Parts: sequence; structure tokens; C-alpha cells
Amino acid sequence: MNRCRTSLALIATTAFLLAPAAQAQVREFPAPALRGVLQVTQPPDIVLDGKADRLSPGARILGVRNELVMSASIVGERLVVNYTREPNGMVHQVWLLNQQEAALKRPSATRERNFLFASEEDTRPKDDGKTPFHLLPKYGQ
Repeated sequence: MNRCRTSLALIATTAFLLAPAAQAQVREFPAPALRGVLQVTQPPDIVLDGKADRLSPGARILGVRNELVMSASIVGERLVVNYTREPNGMVHQVWLLNQQEAALKRPSATRERNFLFASEEDTRPKDDGKTPFHLLPKYGQ
């Protein structure tokens, strides 16, 4: 009986000591994952790198320990993340980063979208017809 208790105590102590080491590991992310700053405004609406965006239906947000995080629980927080998009352009997979992961360099999104959400219609560049050509907005190639 004493051996069982000793064995259980040893297993529990080992698990307790190894838990911080597991948290300190850097996760591997898919190659197309991009870096950004995420702020959930009102799910599924988000602000990603200062621009309005949207989470896809079925989007997954994974916390620093790979646990599933509900978007409503992080409303208003500005978080450094890695993310991927689905073929329609919506954000589909998001990983919240710990300090070590955030310190690693990763490319960020530089492409412009060729569409606007209904919530962004009022932010379109306006042209009254009197704007000189060199002052017109330039769009990505």
C-alpha cells in the first residue's frame, strides 16, 4: 500500500514539474500562417492589423496552451496572433501567441483585399471628381 502511494506521489510530482516545460515550448505553425494583431469587436467581426475583418463560420481560436478559446471571451483585447485564411478570404484559424512565439519573426499580411464588407462601405475612398490624378487612392497590384 505504501508503494502505491509513493508511486502516485512520484507521478504527480513529475507531472507538476514537467507542466511548465511543456508550456515553454514553441508550437509549430503551418507555413502559410501570417502574423498580426487581433482584436475581436463583436463576434464574428474583428479588427486585424487595424483593418476590419471577419472570422469565418467555424473559425477556431487556440490559446497559448492549444486550448479552444471562444471569441466572445476575448472581446476588446489586442492580441498578437498567427492566423490563416480560408479560400473566401475570411480568417479561419487563429493561434494566440506566448512571449517566446511572438518574438519569432513571421511574415504579416501585406495584400489588399479586393472586396469590402457591408460594415466597411462608409470607409471607401471618396472621389468628388475634382481630385487630381496623383492624389487618387492607389490599390495593390
